Amino acid sequence: MAINSIENVTKYSNELDRMFAQKSATGFFADNALSAKFVGAKTVIIPDVDFQGLADYDRDTGFTRGAITVSNTSYTMAMDRARSLQIDREDLTETGVANLAGKILGEYVRTKVVPECDAYVLSKLGGLAVSRSNTYEGDAEYPLEALFALINKVQSVVGYDEELVAFVDSYMFAALQNSTEISRIISVTDFKQGDVYLKLKSINGVTIIPVVSERMKTSYKFNPDGAGGFIPGENAREIYMMVCPKRGAHLVKKTENMRIFTPEQNLDADAYKFDYRIYYDVFVNKSSLDSIWAWVSPAVTITSQPESVTVTEGSITGSLSVAAESDGAITYQWYSCDNANGSYPVKIKKAITSTFTIPTDLTAGTYHYFVKVFVDGCAGMNSAVATVTVV
Repeated sequence: MAINSIENVTKYSNELDRMFAQKSATGFFADNALSAKFVGAKTVIIPDVDFQGLADYDRDTGFTRGAITVSNTSYTMAMDRARSLQIDREDLTETGVANLAGKILGEYVRTKVVPECDAYVLSKLGGLAVSRSNTYEGDAEYPLEALFALINKVQSVVGYDEELVAFVDSYMFAALQNSTEISRIISVTDFKQGDVYLKLKSINGVTIIPVVSERMKTSYKFNPDGAGGFIPGENAREIYMMVCPKRGAHLVKKTENMRIFTPEQNLDADAYKFDYRIYYDVFVNKSSLDSIWAWVSPAVTITSQPESVTVTEGSITGSLSVAAESDGAITYQWYSCDNANGSYPVKIKKAITSTFTIPTDLTAGTYHYFVKVFVDGCAGMNSAVATVTVV
């Protein structure tokens, strides 16, 4: 068996990279990073080229000399993320290692790595658009009008021959699908991402990339340890739509590899061990800073979080409550979940106010609840998870 061989490591790495390209909404930005050059552990240099315009030709002196300015801008990479996974020797047979390992690692990239990378890239680009006031305030009832407005904003900067992409969150993508006008102008196009061609919808040559709303916020907190993962940042806003040139950003991945160890090599456990690491960041050239435009939700702030409580079985009373502020119209939806991380949420029927009455029929145990605060019926922000302990 060669589970720890270089050949298998390379094979798995290539397959995971291909899966990243297939599943990631932002993976195509990596195609723009070919000219990036690393200098040191965290610094990458990306050239930004600028030219002088044409001048008159003089029949006596000839050409007017012009300059080409190449600005080698240094950027510092921030995202160095990793995780070690183990499969106990007894959980699989000798012949099943390679097959199961491929499935597990592939599922890990699909469910954990891709969502986090997309969330980071989109939040950084959306945050850039907000910071430079490159935003458009649309009407949720007319999403197609908003999309065209954003496309026009970008085209006024980069011209009309540049390939554009539009990231659309799940709420607005559904609204677009229901638009009566869109059926006449939408088409299916081949979209190249790495060495993978994806079938995506496009409008007037602009590729539409639908993204789940959980990855379309203006900021996130990326947990450094423990359960890891990411959650929306404080006062994060929903990115309804964002339009930019396909080559408008550089997704640089310095390290995306793994180490594989057999139980004999693993000093910590009688298990197969898989160490996965990805070191990456996304950068925008100075010349492209104003080519990214977004429509973001009104800001929503949760001013009071639901608090954990202890109640007595058979005589349960009390409630959980939240307070929030926004310039938009606020609505609520409460959820139950499996743990304090908010895993596997289940919508609670008719729990749509700022206050949730604790069910009186709970038996002894621990229960977890949180509320999603919506603004204008579209964007949402989750509250903290409150624990109800029944004794």
